[in-house]
Amino acid sequence: MRQGLFVSFEGIDGAGKSTHIEALADALRTAGRTVVLTREPGGTPLAEQIRTLALHQPMDGLTEALLMFAARRDHARQVIGPALAQGHVVLCDRFTDATFAYQGGGRGLDWNLLSKMELVALDGIAFEADSLHQNASPAAVLQPDLTLWFDLPPEVAAQRLAGTRVADKFEAQPAAFFEAVRAGYARRLAEAPARFARINADQPKEAVQAQVRAAVQARGWL
Repeated sequence: MRQGLFVSFEGIDGAGKSTHIEALADALRTAGRTVVLTREPGGTPLAEQIRTLALHQPMDGLTEALLMFAARRDHARQVIGPALAQGHVVLCDRFTDATFAYQGGGRGLDWNLLSKMELVALDGIAFEADSLHQNASPAAVLQPDLTLWFDLPPEVAAQRLAGTRVADKFEAQPAAFFEAVRAGYARRLAEAPARFARINADQPKEAVQAQVRAAVQARGWL
């Protein structure tokens, strides 16, 4: 079984993922773990270029999804898989759930189509990364050991982001888009409840941080 741990941070912009990913990284390093901090889309030179295209160039939802999975494959092969194989902890700001939430929920792409794309993009990488999980199969795809979903009402997220930076094309979407994204995340949680921990992000920073720590401690990692 692999010694590494893979934790993804999910949620809409303004939910506080960046603040809490850093705090968890510090806690894990204090506990003696080597931590790799990364993000999606991005994490490699190629994936960062794809990120720029996806966040700022006009395109339809299917093109977005194809680009996200292309970036994800490169990221998983070059960064996530090798880090897990070495026994490191990978903390990733978004992973596959984001594509289901944004392109599936927000853009309305077919869920089954996204699942097929996931299989194609990540085929074999779980094998490489996990050094053969005891119960792994060749068809397995790389998934986080834990997904922390920072659930926040879109109107609260919008208030937090107001005036802080120039919005990219996703951040500039109307509230209805983010409600659909939120529903997409809720659907992913319902499909894999053991992997998810829902974090109520509409609370003071200290309370949110306590939820994150509790979710990690419940799995015996701190």
